Amino acid sequence: MDLGGTDAGPNPYEMLLGSVAACTAITLSMYAQRKDIRIDAISVRFHYEKVHADDCSFCDDDSTGFIDTVRSEIFVDGAFTDAQRERLAEVATRCPVHKTLERGITFDDHVVVG
Repeated sequence: MDLGGTDAGPNPYEMLLGSVAACTAITLSMYAQRKDIRIDAISVRFHYEKVHADDCSFCDDDSTGFIDTVRSEIFVDGAFTDAQRERLAEVATRCPVHKTLERGITFDDHVVVG
């Protein structure tokens, strides 16, 4: 559906994904610095889509209709011990923006139309 515009910039969902991607990379980087773990490279990609609950292999069994899903691809390169690798994988999903989105948000809207 053509909604106008020139596609010169990101759409709102791409902006949201950009914030969680940046937060993830920063969180991993800060953790590694604190623990004196050398990271050679971090690559983070997030993808948004709506999927039908019947087609969602990782959704709750009681989910119905279409579900907003975010898929991440996070690559952390370096020479890590098994323990460091496991911990970095845990840290990758614990950035504040990721946790907020995962838990859900309550809006307190005050709209004035004049």
